Amino acid sequence: MNNQELGVYGEELAANYLKKLQYDIIERNYRFGRNEVDIIAMYKGYIRFIEVKTRVTAEIGEPWRAVTPAKQKQIIKVANQYLMSNAIDLEVKFDVISIVTNSYRTDIELIEDAFIPM
Repeated sequence: MNNQELGVYGEELAANYLKKLQYDIIERNYRFGRNEVDIIAMYKGYIRFIEVKTRVTAEIGEPWRAVTPAKQKQIIKVANQYLMSNAIDLEVKFDVISIVTNSYRTDIELIEDAFIPM
């Protein structure tokens, strides 16, 4: 499985996981310019922008560590555009789903409120 296939697989795992937790998925792979948010969902009265990071090993660090301040800035930019273009006036949360999946196991970690816009 190449990196793109792994990413698609991870996003599918994440969407199924969120559905089990009663998240209402609104959009997947929402793009604005060259940037993208993996999943947009409603949960507990908040609109949530969710970044999914998938790896086959955590040897070089947990996948969520790849959501750097620069990546956060990109996600916030897409979120702002989505909210404005859809005239949404709800409180926003930014979550990350960190997945390690291989032939031995699949670990999914949801990090709610993973970062706050500055």
